[in-house]
Amino acid sequence: MIHRRSVLLGSAGTMASLMTGRLRAEPMITADGLYTEPWFLKSFLDLRNDIVDTTKEGKRLVIMWSLKGCPYCRETNIVNFGNPKIVDYVRTHFEVLQLNVIGSLPVTDFDGQSLSEKKLAYKNNIRFTPTFQFFSEAANPQDKVTEVARLPGYVDPENFLAMFRFVQTRAYEKMSFGQFVKSGRS
Repeated sequence: MIHRRSVLLGSAGTMASLMTGRLRAEPMITADGLYTEPWFLKSFLDLRNDIVDTTKEGKRLVIMWSLKGCPYCRETNIVNFGNPKIVDYVRTHFEVLQLNVIGSLPVTDFDGQSLSEKKLAYKNNIRFTPTFQFFSEAANPQDKVTEVARLPGYVDPENFLAMFRFVQTRAYEKMSFGQFVKSGRS
């Protein structure tokens, strides 16, 4: 199933810079106006299946909540996802599913409830964009899934990458994100 997020609009310069590995001047934009990356997870928007598939690949699922016209979403894409070191790490260890905080696409939540992106954002208390929600793994669609970390708003590249490392190494089981950064493990 192809949904509107699968249709990406980008300039030839953007595509050329992606192919050459250089930082790009502008991020790609979806048909509904979200700044995005071509490697983000293409999904049927059934979070239960997405997390099982992601877990089977040895990766973690993260939802990036975005909003059309959000300057911090744009900055995240230009600066953070414009950094090859960050992109390599994230793509190796995570699947990023982008959702629209005010979107109307139907999403099946981990508990099986079907609701719009907007209602799911409300249910998950998403108040800022971008917000990144990181989740536990799940081997089966019936497994209980929990949010293990959250990154609300724009964060500089160093701390942005540190959050992904914090989740990947399961440091959240032993310490807070602040402690993780102070420990120098980030």
